[in-house]
Amino acid sequence: MILPSGLSIEENRPLAPLTTLGIGGPARWFARLSSESQLVEAFTWARTCNLPVFVLGGGSNLVVADSGFDGLVLQSDLRGISRSFQDDLCLFRAAAGEPWDTFVTEAIAADCAGIECLAGIPGTVGGTPVQNVGAYGQEVAETIRRVRVLDRATLQFHEMEAADCSFSYRQSIFNSTARDLFVVTAVEFALLPGGAPLLRYADLQRAFADQLSPTLSAVADRVRAIRRSKGMLLVPGDPDVRSAGSFFRNPVVTTAEFAALAQRLGAPPPSYPAGEHRIKLPAAWLIEQAGFARGFRLGNVGISSRHTLALINCDGGTADELLALRDQIADAVYARFGIRLEMEPVLLGF
Repeated sequence: MILPSGLSIEENRPLAPLTTLGIGGPARWFARLSSESQLVEAFTWARTCNLPVFVLGGGSNLVVADSGFDGLVLQSDLRGISRSFQDDLCLFRAAAGEPWDTFVTEAIAADCAGIECLAGIPGTVGGTPVQNVGAYGQEVAETIRRVRVLDRATLQFHEMEAADCSFSYRQSIFNSTARDLFVVTAVEFALLPGGAPLLRYADLQRAFADQLSPTLSAVADRVRAIRRSKGMLLVPGDPDVRSAGSFFRNPVVTTAEFAALAQRLGAPPPSYPAGEHRIKLPAAWLIEQAGFARGFRLGNVGISSRHTLALINCDGGTADELLALRDQIADAVYARFGIRLEMEPVLLGF
């Protein structure tokens, strides 16, 4: 089916190959978008057909149901990166369909600091503000200036300032209070030309302990190496990368809850500061202490041999198997620590 804008809509498109997990059934309807006008037309068509719509990015943070999705899946292929300057900052505006790591590489080539520790993360630019993507001491919320979105109700485009996005740990209005109300089409980042790389993460501090001023590219390369060692860098043929990245968020508790947990355990567990009166606990440690080791398998799914937070598709795994493993892990952690783990990936078709 071809719409007037030239948008081609396919029927019964398999979704598993479009995700890093490689799990799930087909989309009843599917289209790949290359312009904002096609995005509007696709939503208009879906509205006339009374179809639910899901916008797919790089498929790196997604679990598709075995039965698939009985609606229209739109994959963003909006491209383009532009630059401008304001005061001492370089403003990069990247379209939602740009691969994230490609954008990081371009920013570093321009000697602009602010996202170097986010190198190697799979997915697209459009997905980064949704869950406030972060790793190794940085979050995109620290550099996002504004987000261009389509209002799904009015089909009008708006520029949202960062302050309007309610960014917090792995969260924004796009995956919480305004879930399914907007579609991100572009993101503007304010980066610092000639800035020094951020060495907030312990592994990076150790790696560059003998260097006074490591380059942005050296830090990004080191981050990619760390990600690869943990099975978190997409490498063809590596079975440990058939995952959705970190499957569970690191839980954040109050200082009072942390004190009670430490008393219960007889010693304080590993932790990190997470703001005023808040403490972050490493989900990987909680999972391991609850009895789940790297390499654990449940049917055709399991835990990565290199990172406890990554649940992987071992060989022909299903979404039902994956969620059964999720529940088994979460229940064991709750029984051991009284803490409910929250999953990071988005569920589609359940």
